[in-house]
Amino acid sequence: MPSQIRIYTQKKQAEEWLRRYRSCLPVFACVLGFTETGLIPGISAAGRTPEDRKYTACADAEFLYYGAEHKPQYPLPPLAAGASPVLISRAVFESLKIPVHLFNAGLPQAPAVPLIDLGGTWAKCLSGGNAMEITTVHHLLKQGLLWGERLAANIQQGYLIIGECVVGGTTTALAILTGLGIEAAGKVNSSHPVCNHAQKWALVQAGLERMRGDGAMGRWGTLGPSAPPDPLKLVAAVGDPMQVVVAGMAIAASRSCGVLLAGGTQMLAVYALMSAIAQAYAFSWQPEQVVVGTTRWVAEDPTGATVDLALTFNKGSSTQIAATPPLLATALNFSDSRYPQLRAYEQGFVKEGMGAGAACIAAHLSQDWQQNQLLAAIEAQLERLSLVNY
Repeated sequence: MPSQIRIYTQKKQAEEWLRRYRSCLPVFACVLGFTETGLIPGISAAGRTPEDRKYTACADAEFLYYGAEHKPQYPLPPLAAGASPVLISRAVFESLKIPVHLFNAGLPQAPAVPLIDLGGTWAKCLSGGNAMEITTVHHLLKQGLLWGERLAANIQQGYLIIGECVVGGTTTALAILTGLGIEAAGKVNSSHPVCNHAQKWALVQAGLERMRGDGAMGRWGTLGPSAPPDPLKLVAAVGDPMQVVVAGMAIAASRSCGVLLAGGTQMLAVYALMSAIAQAYAFSWQPEQVVVGTTRWVAEDPTGATVDLALTFNKGSSTQIAATPPLLATALNFSDSRYPQLRAYEQGFVKEGMGAGAACIAAHLSQDWQQNQLLAAIEAQLERLSLVNY
């Protein structure tokens, strides 16, 4: 296996997946969404201010699709430190000519790029326990299933990478994981160098309490096998629109091709959601076809516990969750970069997003790219964007 890919859980299953898709080029689908949770001061570093964070997904989508030379309607937002992970994704997808499909699951404004509008809405802050209408969640699941099947139908021997852009999405991920009975408190990641666990947990507790109080989940009592929550009602209460789309997309695609869920905490939550939805609604899927791929900055984040979180799946109180997902990461390292914006990743800033880790895994897997090739391609993107003084 490529030395630049690290395996953290389910080693045998992960190695088999990597062998199966060695030398194959993937297709990339990126699902964009928004939650008003991302506007809370201090909740995320994916944009310096709440106003900046409203447009992060639009800016990332535009850069991913058009590249550095395009004059954007939505420029990449300034960050407290570092540079957008879309630079990493764009460097790989442009070099390897990997097809990119963008989906709007629910944004306040449409990005200035060709994309597929799924007819969703953005989510309200999860702390209210009423993030989305249940009808919207059902609609988005159907759209995810439909597009997962469509995308997979055009993949002969390869695999589908599914990425995301949701500012504040690690907090909604914590809410979904907790609601499904997985002990995730203190284990999720963030775009901050030191994860803001207390802030996230306070919001999640508020949202889950309001959900229970409003009867949105029926009679809860305790989170356990005797009363498993309806996963779609859980998303409607404390989730975001990306989660249910990606879950549906991955369930459908897994039936006929490989799936690489591109992200850390957020995609672990999606994996748990897939398991719960498949069981609650009797959907068939192929868990052995699905892996989660991220960056080592996420997998080895000293202020989170990503690997422990993945291993917690088969210890959870909910019978809806499948076994521990295979967790992979690129060994990409920016310590020797010429640019402080990239070296900031080594200090814990940014870490992941827009499928960055999975893009690198694809480059290692299909072309056997090494550290020096990846770094050169990413630095070239930064230079072309004239972000040296960013």
